[in-house]
Amino acid sequence: MNLLIALFISFLLLLFSAFKGYFIAYPLFISMILIMMVLCRQGFSLKSLLKMAVVGSKKSFSVLSVLLLIGAVTAIWMAAGTVPAIVYYGIQFIDPQYFVLATFLLSSFVSLLIGTSFGTVSTIGIALMIMASSSTVNPHIIAGAIIAGAYFGDRCSPMSSSANLIASVTKTKLYTNIQNMWLTAIVPLLLTTFLYWILSLLNPVQIANDHFSAEIARLFNINVIDLLPAIAILLLSVLRVEVKLSMVISIVVAIAIALFYQHYSVIELCQFMLLGFGIAEETPLQSILLGGGVLSMVKVSIVVIISTAFVGIFAGTQALQRIELFLVNVKSRRDRFLSTCLIGIGSAAFGCTQTIAILLTQQLVENKYKENEQGHYKLALDLENTVVVIAPLIPWNIAGLVPATILMTDPGFIPYAFYLYLIPLINLIQIRLSTPPKLRLCN
Repeated sequence: MNLLIALFISFLLLLFSAFKGYFIAYPLFISMILIMMVLCRQGFSLKSLLKMAVVGSKKSFSVLSVLLLIGAVTAIWMAAGTVPAIVYYGIQFIDPQYFVLATFLLSSFVSLLIGTSFGTVSTIGIALMIMASSSTVNPHIIAGAIIAGAYFGDRCSPMSSSANLIASVTKTKLYTNIQNMWLTAIVPLLLTTFLYWILSLLNPVQIANDHFSAEIARLFNINVIDLLPAIAILLLSVLRVEVKLSMVISIVVAIAIALFYQHYSVIELCQFMLLGFGIAEETPLQSILLGGGVLSMVKVSIVVIISTAFVGIFAGTQALQRIELFLVNVKSRRDRFLSTCLIGIGSAAFGCTQTIAILLTQQLVENKYKENEQGHYKLALDLENTVVVIAPLIPWNIAGLVPATILMTDPGFIPYAFYLYLIPLINLIQIRLSTPPKLRLCN
């Protein structure tokens, strides 16, 4: 009972932090101390609990370098004009008659390139919302399309922190996971595209504020050469080059463009990679084209370390044994997927972050995936098809709360974020019909 009370208090702390916008590591750390105190009263020694926390946190070490590289890549892509060019060219090809559809496709493309939902929302997402601001179209429709597209790449981009985290904790190969994710995304993606096409026809948008393109062109030398860092990432992904090396190569290409084409100095580029990119002069884009940097990912890294330590304690003490006992009777592939989905919903609701939801779900269900050597790949795929896309649908989880806040909207976007709930729904139907896509589970 004491543990349940501690878990409930932890949930309230995380919920309060999510709504108030406080750094989530603070309530996480307080919650971990609170739960450790309860477990100490139940007979566990402090030394053993700390050891469990360390063992759990070690799972995050392999992904931390990737997170820091993502911060550097995001900032240097800004300086090289890569992100501005993506926004610039994307806006040029938008037809007002198909604005909602274009919003989803463009957000999906940007998120696939940069691998971050928050980065997608805060760049092309804001631009698209502003462009549609003078229209009578329900802004929740636009926000739903943006956020659904933002998590398209967050789920399957080689630069995605969640994809790298899942590959790390399940001990699977990132590019094999990505290939499996693409195979299981085809039907949901086609259906989502169709639904946004219908919404586009029913809700044509009168585009406003087309000065965005002119302002981008004024601040940056916009040319296809700016896209080379992104093209490098795509090509290296196809060639299955290790993701860290791919990012380093992309950074080198972007530095060259930023130095010789955008005319930034070496000192400025070093500052950008460390502290994040920002535009010095007053411009409407000053609050849009910014961010990235290694330091921006330090906070994310801290959250990942504490989260994995938290899960390590749960695993070592078997504090959530009742849930694991519930899974004993799960035998079929359908029931296993459905159980992973339900536990993912609970983890996303309790943990208030996508990271905790992923780690907690993985910890609770992994034993049901150990039937053979391919089980790790099935687990990675089911996590990607459930908890990763479910987390943004929980109104108080920061995976959905932060993008909604950035876009100046509210949970009203959720019914229109079709891709996020079609992924688990369609995959559950496919499994139930015993016709799942053929997966390549190992190299």
